[in-house]
Amino acid sequence: MRPIIALCLPWLTFFTIGRPISGIICLILQITLLGWIPATLWAVYALSQYKTDKKIEQVLSSGR
Repeated sequence: MRPIIALCLPWLTFFTIGRPISGIICLILQITLLGWIPATLWAVYALSQYKTDKKIEQVLSSGR
């Protein structure tokens, strides 16, 4: 569901992963028509980083 949100409403992605300041900055960027594509790319990148961080946390917590 988050990848779809990242494509349609990039700013909302940041709020779902717990980064509200980035969400506000992304919303400001997205307001401009030219900023829509960079905002979408930024949201998709942040989402992939979030997933990677969660996997690392899971491996570290199960390894102990």
